[in-house]
Amino acid sequence: MKQECKPSKQQMKWQDMEMGMFCHFGLNTYYDQEWGTGDESPARFNPVELDAGQWVRTAKEAGFQYFILTAKHHDGFCLWQTETTEHSVKNSPWKGGKGDVVAECAAACQREGVAFGIYLSPWDRHEPCYSDKEAYDRFYIRQWTELLTRYGPVAEVWLDGAGSEGREYDWPGIMDVFHKYQPDAMIFNMGRPTIRWVGNELGIAPYPCWNSATEARVSMFTKDMLTWLPDTPLWVPAECDVPLHKKHWFWHPEDSATLRTQEELMEIYCCSVGRGANLLLNVAADHRGLFTDEDVAQVREFGAAVRRKFANPLAHTEGRGEELILELPAVSQIRHVVLMEDIAQGGERIREYALDIRENGAWTEAASGSAVGHKKLDMLQSAAADGVRLRVLRADNTPLIRAMTVY
Repeated sequence: MKQECKPSKQQMKWQDMEMGMFCHFGLNTYYDQEWGTGDESPARFNPVELDAGQWVRTAKEAGFQYFILTAKHHDGFCLWQTETTEHSVKNSPWKGGKGDVVAECAAACQREGVAFGIYLSPWDRHEPCYSDKEAYDRFYIRQWTELLTRYGPVAEVWLDGAGSEGREYDWPGIMDVFHKYQPDAMIFNMGRPTIRWVGNELGIAPYPCWNSATEARVSMFTKDMLTWLPDTPLWVPAECDVPLHKKHWFWHPEDSATLRTQEELMEIYCCSVGRGANLLLNVAADHRGLFTDEDVAQVREFGAAVRRKFANPLAHTEGRGEELILELPAVSQIRHVVLMEDIAQGGERIREYALDIRENGAWTEAASGSAVGHKKLDMLQSAAADGVRLRVLRADNTPLIRAMTVY
């Protein structure tokens, strides 16, 4: 932890986005299941009301800055007009086999100004050549080449380790394709990643959640850690993926009982974004090709709740050094303090800190912590105060505070 490292410009941009929306959609949607076997029939795929614009507008209205689509899940069914396999939308009744979900989603993101990302499962339960490592590596690289050259800018490529435990892919070759066609895209968790999996599907980052890392967990189904390529950057921030419906990534009929409450969603926000990680919240499209009204309402209310809490600060400051005092314009009820280090300039330097509030001229410690990094949210017992003080108790170098904001 003593070695100072900093994010690249691309990583900094990604971390500043803070929230992304995942969308699981595919043949599983029509089979009422989470994982397909690869034997499912493309004839079942027919989202006659598909509206990717609705998906992306929902994300944007709720404050999500990027959107990631499952272009191919473990069952191998492809949502684009691929030349690599017949197991795709071209053999579905949807739009007479001429439809392309990836194209529609990418276009919607471009219209709405939301960054677009692609999930492509390495594990493929349909593809016959999967048992031939070299043949499948070529096949998988061809699929990524199609996806990265046809649909405009890609902000993130999502590599799911589930089902690939113990499998070694041609990571140098796959990384070459990423860097050749989408050099600014974040690479999730495998090969030579620039962002990593937080290690659970709860949407919660452990604390402290340092940005520097040398390994990450493969999947939910093993405690094994990934071996990254030797030239992987040391700065590898975490992303917290979580479904809106508990344990359900794909849409299921009559699934209201699993919908997360507003209280649960706010806790997830505070324990992901509030601990310096990015939040990736999954909303699944249904058999029509739409987000359900119930899900849309829940996501919009979540976004509104975040804005209510954090859109109108009482006061804000920035600075450098081991102590920073923020004077409030009047005695106010303080509930939250958000700290941000200037990671673009100095990486994460703070190792231990305390927050004090001033009441009637006297300072009282109200919170403490270790990691700050991109962002740290501290929730205080509501108190009437006219000042907030940051004391850095331990740091690797002069602390650089991008922001100290009080709500």
